[in-house]
Amino acid sequence: MRIGIIGAGFGGLAAAHDFINAGHQVTVLEGSDHVGGLAAGFKEPHWDWSVEQFYHHWFASDAAMLGLIRELGWQDEVFFPRPKTVVYYKDAFHPLDSPLAALTFPGFTLPDIARFGFVTAWLRYLARWQPLEQVTAHTWMRKYYGERLYATQFEPLLIGKFGRHYQDVNMAWFWARFKARTTRLGTFRGGFQAFADRFAASLRERGVDLRLNAPVQHIQPRAEGGLEIRLPDGVTETFDRVLSTTSPALMARLAPDLPGEYLQGLLNLKSMGAVVMVLALTHRLSEQGYYWYNLPKSAGFPFLALVEHTNFLSPDYFGGDHIIYCGDYLDTDHENFRLSQEELQARFLPALARINPNFTAGWVRKSWLFRSTYAQPIPLLNHSRNIPPVQTPISGLYFASMSQVYPWDRGTNFAVKIGRDTARLMLAG
Repeated sequence: MRIGIIGAGFGGLAAAHDFINAGHQVTVLEGSDHVGGLAAGFKEPHWDWSVEQFYHHWFASDAAMLGLIRELGWQDEVFFPRPKTVVYYKDAFHPLDSPLAALTFPGFTLPDIARFGFVTAWLRYLARWQPLEQVTAHTWMRKYYGERLYATQFEPLLIGKFGRHYQDVNMAWFWARFKARTTRLGTFRGGFQAFADRFAASLRERGVDLRLNAPVQHIQPRAEGGLEIRLPDGVTETFDRVLSTTSPALMARLAPDLPGEYLQGLLNLKSMGAVVMVLALTHRLSEQGYYWYNLPKSAGFPFLALVEHTNFLSPDYFGGDHIIYCGDYLDTDHENFRLSQEELQARFLPALARINPNFTAGWVRKSWLFRSTYAQPIPLLNHSRNIPPVQTPISGLYFASMSQVYPWDRGTNFAVKIGRDTARLMLAG
């Protein structure tokens, strides 16, 4: 078969890997000038490693991603440091990323700790997600964790992640975080972009036609069978089968011939955008070596997470720069999608002095701003009923996005999983 893939993110590349291994002709069409999708990175001339535009890491439990890497024979390029994560409580930051840290956390009483351990163990080892999607995380956690645990630990995360939608998110989304995540975090030597580039080069060597700067404009079925893809300047390509890995909204625009019910299902999927500012500092920000700060909006922080990347990886990989992420999930009509980089930097920098009182704007050597309108799907009650099937009603056309990995959360691991699962379905069909 002649198979077309729209999008060179991790899911599209993983599907191409399986298609070419099965002996088919594969073309990957990517609208940007690089591979990697939302896990893409950038690199300064004096850096040895790239930095992701939107902070990424792997969990030790990411079986799909790590399994693919083993197939490629690159497992020795993956390593797992154990960074430190802290939460904000009563004007100070405290570790809360291990059982020992929970025992010493000032916001918990001994009954709180016992309740936290029991409920979390039940979620991780015994609970099924299907009943949990019938109730909101807001309601379920207040009931079973209790008001103090919820208000201290979970409500700030929900508000930061989903904003005004936080009381609408179902509990299966939180279940997946407990079920699938680990405290050990991994990366690829050289950064995620190094992996994506190496993977793309391997695919090309094996015969995949991978084209950058090739934005798809239209997908339509052909009367004689197969599908036609229109590219800029009137260029068209025909394929026996097509896999689209775009956002749901873009898929709806690209394939208007889809039946109305399927199109409406795509448009009904809700998601948050992401705004991330990356800073290269001349000094270390966290003297305690903290990697991830969960920041409550109620305490006046202008973003959800502060991530000191060089407390996870050595600054030696980045020419001595200390790399900081200031990240947030927001509705796409939020003003942070309109403000200039200079305006956002002026808004964000004062918060860094709350981490280190010695911080000054003179520490900032350079900054970068990245925004995406499609970054975090919002799973509402009974969300499994709302997910469009990957096999669309148009013969030969398939759609696989991070909005369909539910109940799991978005990320490269589940992008690889849904990409490969869909490839198997396409090969069997």
